[in-house]
Amino acid sequence: MKSKSSALARISVFVAILSICVTAVVGAQIEDKIAKSFSVQSGGRLVVEVDRGAIEITTAEVDVVNIEVARTIKGNESKATQILKDHVITTTQKENSVAVQAEYKGSKSSSAMKQLSELKVSYHITVPRRFDVNLKTAGDSIKVDKLVGKTEAYTSGGSLKFAQLEGPITGRTSGGSIAVHASKGTVDVETSGGGLDLQDIVGDVNARTSGGSIRAEKINGRTVVKTSGGGIAVAGIQGQIEAGTSGGSITAKLTEQPLGDCSFKTSGGSVTIKLGEKSAVDVDVSTSAGRVSTDFPVVAVIQGEQKRNELRGKINGGGPLITAQTGGGSIRLEKD
Repeated sequence: MKSKSSALARISVFVAILSICVTAVVGAQIEDKIAKSFSVQSGGRLVVEVDRGAIEITTAEVDVVNIEVARTIKGNESKATQILKDHVITTTQKENSVAVQAEYKGSKSSSAMKQLSELKVSYHITVPRRFDVNLKTAGDSIKVDKLVGKTEAYTSGGSLKFAQLEGPITGRTSGGSIAVHASKGTVDVETSGGGLDLQDIVGDVNARTSGGSIRAEKINGRTVVKTSGGGIAVAGIQGQIEAGTSGGSITAKLTEQPLGDCSFKTSGGSVTIKLGEKSAVDVDVSTSAGRVSTDFPVVAVIQGEQKRNELRGKINGGGPLITAQTGGGSIRLEKD
């Protein structure tokens, strides 16, 4: 029990390995830098909750969390200096968890708020490779690279970029694009105003945007992608996929044998599905304001003449079901 208590004490002790604050005046711009370090163990947690600024997380094979904060502000020197003083950044450690918080606590007068709008902040934080992160900023982008652990990221006004992560990813932004590349683990992301770029993912994906296009390539898992205002392009999907848009076309390149059912729906565009020559699938496709065409011989499951705007049957003996629907365009099945 004594050894366990002493171990926890060693973890919880705040170790300020490096603490530097440098302020320089360059013309009408003031630059301010802060650097701090904390001793931790692999498998800990970083929490960042700031009122503004970009956040970038990188990893290293070390038992240290290194925090570098850069701030710049333009305008009157004395007023700018006061803004920096009133923009309070705190860093704390509790056991194996490190927290970074930033909040403006100064005057709310119109002149002060105008000066505050000139404040630019960036956070570059290095953590052990195995670490969980929970990141929130009210006004810029978030980037996480080469992390093994749980990633949560929220921003009100910037892009989200995740690359080479292992572990579940949750991301939300109200005004930017989202990119997830070369990652392993479930992905749950949503944006109100940007595109989605999803590539080389092993795990289930649930991705939504209210105002952008979607690109999804090389995903091994159940995939759901939806947009209210853009086109969708998917390729190399292994497993089930559900793709839907209210305002664009859909292109699906499924050159290898589909391993699960595939659904494509759009209210205002065409649907093009490219299949390998030997792909064995069932098809159920229809359009309200266009026509359906195919490069494949289809064995109809319904007797009688097929209509120009729908097609139901089996290709190469049948297999996983491919459904496609559009209210305002054509549907085409092509040989790739």
